[in-house]
Amino acid sequence: MSNSIFQLPEIDNEPVKQYAPGSPERRQLRAELARQLEIVPDIPLIIGGKEIRTDDQKKVVCPHDHAKTLAVFSNAGKQEVDMAIKAALDAKKQWETTPWQDRAAIFLKAADLISQKYTYLLNAATMLGQSKNPFQAEIDATCELADFFRFNAKYMAGIYAGQPASEKGVWNRLEYRALEGFVFALTPFNFTAIAGNLCGAPAIMGNTVVWKPASTAVLSGYYIMQILAEAGLPDGVINFVPGKGSVVGESVLHHPELAGIHFTGSTNVFKTVWKTMGNNIDTYKSYPRMVGETGGKDYIFVHPSARVAPVVTAAVRGAFEYQGQKCSAASRMYVPASLWDEVTTGIKSAVEQITVGNVTEFRHFMNALIDEAAFDNAAGYIERAKTSDVAEILVGGNADKSKGYFIDPTVIVTTDPHYESMTREIFGPVLTLFKYEDTAIDDAVALVGNTSPYALTGAVFATDRQAIHDLTNALVHTAGNFYINDKPTGAVVGHQPFGGARASGTNDKAGSMLNLLRWTSVRTIKENFVPPEEIAYPFMGVDSMDEDA
Repeated sequence: MSNSIFQLPEIDNEPVKQYAPGSPERRQLRAELARQLEIVPDIPLIIGGKEIRTDDQKKVVCPHDHAKTLAVFSNAGKQEVDMAIKAALDAKKQWETTPWQDRAAIFLKAADLISQKYTYLLNAATMLGQSKNPFQAEIDATCELADFFRFNAKYMAGIYAGQPASEKGVWNRLEYRALEGFVFALTPFNFTAIAGNLCGAPAIMGNTVVWKPASTAVLSGYYIMQILAEAGLPDGVINFVPGKGSVVGESVLHHPELAGIHFTGSTNVFKTVWKTMGNNIDTYKSYPRMVGETGGKDYIFVHPSARVAPVVTAAVRGAFEYQGQKCSAASRMYVPASLWDEVTTGIKSAVEQITVGNVTEFRHFMNALIDEAAFDNAAGYIERAKTSDVAEILVGGNADKSKGYFIDPTVIVTTDPHYESMTREIFGPVLTLFKYEDTAIDDAVALVGNTSPYALTGAVFATDRQAIHDLTNALVHTAGNFYINDKPTGAVVGHQPFGGARASGTNDKAGSMLNLLRWTSVRTIKENFVPPEEIAYPFMGVDSMDEDA
């Protein structure tokens, strides 16, 4: 055992490759896409390091070509979920006592494997299985996931370094224990990085994890498991159990050793999980930690002093990158009458240049929605807007799921600030604009916070500094991530810790020390070097001035 106090390597954000024509990364990515389209992996459950297959087999398909099967995978039943919980608990004692530097080394190695050896494997799987273009896959599956693993190691070391003061003769210290029990990670389809972080953040802090990936993101999740195994993660620390939420949840949420849940997904599912845990509170050995990032109805508010060109760029990128399937995607926009014509003309012109298509055709800005349910939901808003008395389609409006789940980027204009597409989360390529009178700006600002239950991301555009100050204060509780003269998407690990409040979650800020603190339970230790041997205190002595002398 070393007596050294170790320091981590310098932690920096992973550089983003651009995949420009003629670049070596473009050629290598194309080759990997072609390779993955020729194979159909049989993806098992991974429980205690063992591959387990069940009779309940499901397909991974390309959202842009839903007749194409990318892989098949096993769904877990109750027996397999119970096995995963047992494996996590069996692995816990050894893992939670593993020195922090060894835990850090595993995730640092995994980050390097992701950013070097397996970049194209993970990016291609994310592109094909989750319908991302090369840039969106790169900033997610390579850069953000590597950043999470590296910065989590840095934050862990920073947390452990936090120690109390000690007076002479006493040594006070804090011991940062893993939670007592196992952690359940419930992850979404839209970010490979989020999936890796939701199971990885508790694990690096010494917890063992049962991980249920989204059924539409099993392929990339399986590769993450393989990379972590190659990096040296012991068997049973993270257990990979694709399955129906109701089946997996039945065993997990009723288990007395449930120590915490790390969740990203819909608000309704999170509320259901929380209610179930509340009903089971007498079952648990300790109060489980709840960390959740849920829905959003993210806004752009345009002040009359704003410059139009940045507004247009932010609106189009913020609303339509990754088909609007980001929790942070711009979905509603408030535009002053004085800038209305310029903004709507600019957005319409920009959107008309966007093409939608297959991820293997790199020219497309947008690709497919994740599945038929997502397609039908978004298309429903578009169709209802076409027949509404208070809304109309400014641009876009076409949808076709015959081959892939394609919807054109669509902008709705409404005269009703409470119209459904201004208030409900859509999670698709639909942006709704509302025009307000310049003289009624205070009423428009009030609408931002009063027409949606969410508070995830938001952006304001202005050049007037007083206006920026006033808007920042007025909108203080409307967004956990607030942007000034920038789009409301694209939070970077280590730069903009991510999370929202209200119906958007617990705001525990993924990509920061704040999140990792949720996965540790602190024990205070006081050691007295010279403990007292007398019971009486000095004040109890008697002198001549005392009345009772």
